[in-house]
Amino acid sequence: MSDSKLSVTIGASPPGRLDKALARDVPEAAALSRTRLAKLIAAGAVRRGDEVLHDPKGSVLEGDVIDIRIPETGETYLEPEAIPLDIRFEDEDLIVVMKPAGMVVHPAPGTPSGTLVNALLHHFSGNLSGVGGVGRPGIVHRIDKDTSGLLVVAKSDRAHHGLAAQFAAHSVERVYQALVHGHPDPADPRLRGVRGVSVEPGAVIRITSDLARHRTDRQRQAVYFGHGKHAITRARVIETFGTPPQFSLLECRLETGRTHQIRVHLAHAGHGLVGDQVYGGRRRPAKSALPEPAIAAASQFDRQALHAASLGFEHPVSGETIRFDAALPEDMATLIAALRA
Repeated sequence: MSDSKLSVTIGASPPGRLDKALARDVPEAAALSRTRLAKLIAAGAVRRGDEVLHDPKGSVLEGDVIDIRIPETGETYLEPEAIPLDIRFEDEDLIVVMKPAGMVVHPAPGTPSGTLVNALLHHFSGNLSGVGGVGRPGIVHRIDKDTSGLLVVAKSDRAHHGLAAQFAAHSVERVYQALVHGHPDPADPRLRGVRGVSVEPGAVIRITSDLARHRTDRQRQAVYFGHGKHAITRARVIETFGTPPQFSLLECRLETGRTHQIRVHLAHAGHGLVGDQVYGGRRRPAKSALPEPAIAAASQFDRQALHAASLGFEHPVSGETIRFDAALPEDMATLIAALRA
């Protein structure tokens, strides 16, 4: 097997160090942490044209094209596990699965087993793309542990590279359904006054910011302007619940796909997700606006009410445009039914 190659174009206002600039601009689908990038730099695997870049503290300029040679991974140390998979599509290059809430996508500290990757390794007898690294074979994108929904996984390296390029170009269609506190009304002056929030035709709320790790809590992401990775979320209200509205069901479309993006952006707009213990807040609905059983159902919902409902992309080998839809899982459907009642 041969090594793979990734080309990264440095964006505007790059950080002052090579490793930081690459960590910011490398596609998330490549699964290259700053630590791993530093090791690749030290190993002579990073070039700018014919120049080998050995110093992680070296400078780069906007528009520089940096080539990274990624060594082919060997045998994975992960254990295949006979965990049931809800497969929506499969061919020789890729698979589309419906991930349930509560399942982690790939092993990490604290969750060495029981992940989607463990299940995939059992299903494919280890035959997954190695581009993502030993710990993330086949993984092109992720959704949070407590978010349900659709994921595409690469079985071949050619599929992995093709899909990663589409995610990097933001051409993949990703539509989520989210249940939030309150009513994000596009006509609300408060909402329009939130930095980074604008309104587009069709009553679509556009939230634009940079996202990076929280300054004090490294497990969280936070909204910044002029620091971090650029992120754009578009949201549209599908349905409201209560009189006046206490909860809203939104359709959210990702232009970018950053860690916790929808959760952070909606919280920034003042409408955190129901059940989100990290970003959702503790908003109490007005008791006069909804029946007590509906309020109780929302307060007892034990995960962020977020579901990756639609996924569309160009097949990286055949070129065919394909799209998949997944209905709301039972817990979210039951909660929405209670709010309607």
